[in-house]
Amino acid sequence: MATVQDRVIEVTARVLQLDAADITPDNNFTSDLGAESVQSIELVAMFEEEFGIEMDEDGALAVTTVGSAAEFIAGVCKEQGVEV
Repeated sequence: MATVQDRVIEVTARVLQLDAADITPDNNFTSDLGAESVQSIELVAMFEEEFGIEMDEDGALAVTTVGSAAEFIAGVCKEQGVEV
């Protein structure tokens, strides 16, 4: 089963139309991966759908790297009782 980080990378690759193999936990969504503000909002929505959670949009948008997003999402899943 894929880890939270693997799933975050897959969703990021789909939304930003990148190769998942080129995405690392250290990548910054905007400066490294080229996400624009509309895409950042789309990423939040897709992460919510992928994990079956509801995230605070401001908190989610404050996350800057792929690895931080995985940690943030894992924390939200734990809070909301969602198995990952």
